[in-house]
Amino acid sequence: MKKTPGQIDMPSKDTLLALYLSMLRIRLFEEKIVALYPEQEMKCPVHLCIGQEAIAAGVCLNLKKEDYVFSNHRGHGHALAKGARMAPLLAEFYGKTTGCSKGRGGSMHIIDVENGVLGTSAIVGGGIPMGVGAALASKMKREDRVTVIFFGDGASEEGVFYESFNFAALKKLPVVFMCENNFYATNSPQDARQAVCKIASSAAAFDAHGVCIDGNDVVEVYKASKTAITRARSGKGPSLIEAKTYRWKGHVGPEADYEKGCRPKEELVEWIEKCPLKAFKSYLVDNGVFLPEGLEKAAKGINKELTEAVRFAKDSPYPQASELLNHVYAPSRSSSGL
Repeated sequence: MKKTPGQIDMPSKDTLLALYLSMLRIRLFEEKIVALYPEQEMKCPVHLCIGQEAIAAGVCLNLKKEDYVFSNHRGHGHALAKGARMAPLLAEFYGKTTGCSKGRGGSMHIIDVENGVLGTSAIVGGGIPMGVGAALASKMKREDRVTVIFFGDGASEEGVFYESFNFAALKKLPVVFMCENNFYATNSPQDARQAVCKIASSAAAFDAHGVCIDGNDVVEVYKASKTAITRARSGKGPSLIEAKTYRWKGHVGPEADYEKGCRPKEELVEWIEKCPLKAFKSYLVDNGVFLPEGLEKAAKGINKELTEAVRFAKDSPYPQASELLNHVYAPSRSSSGL
């Protein structure tokens, strides 16, 4: 980590441990998908967030269980950080009935209503208006809920981003726009698409709070999102956080883009050296916050959960053909007894 406890207001020891374990849980989950995907039992495409774990962990630790999260096609980490269990997530990727979307959504359409993950959209920018709508509902119902919308730098170019942010600012909605800027939209670099690579500055046009942070520094993410979430919860309207990071794997699948000539290998190597998980672990150990053996012991529980999740996913049944139309249409008034 770049900063020391004397330079910033550090979270508590328990919070630091929770941040580390959340990041590690996401990393191990994604790495397990990399290992299992070549078996070709997962038929859905997977968009992995290895390298970006600090953002999901830092943001979601500031949220209450009843707060809402809207994600995108690269949303495994967001769901896990918000409290989703590994077993139904993996079962969904295998297309099983025990999956979080009953085997109908795959990797890009995760839902976990119990933990506030109301849905993800594979359409670039598709989750943005959904999240603003949820925040509007929360305000109209006078609920103490904050909505966080995760999206990438490519989605910041969509008109719906500006339309939604304008509406959220106009109505002072309890929503945080969380842009994970990994510098690529599929394989197109940011500087080839945007005249000025300053996404966070867009908030100024709406007289709203905007900040650009190091998305690989989990403490910085935690602090910035805490400020934004507190503002939203207290009626001060939306915030835009641009967190700069980098995804290690390709746009889709377990391979790396440089293998296909889509990105320079040197760039990937440079960012792997900036690994958010490795940097934070070193920080915790070097500053005497935790001993290495303590962190390893804490990680055993994650590995146990992951092993059980794989077994659960593989042993679960596939949907029957007779279930094809189940969960597709909302129940009618007559069938619901109303």
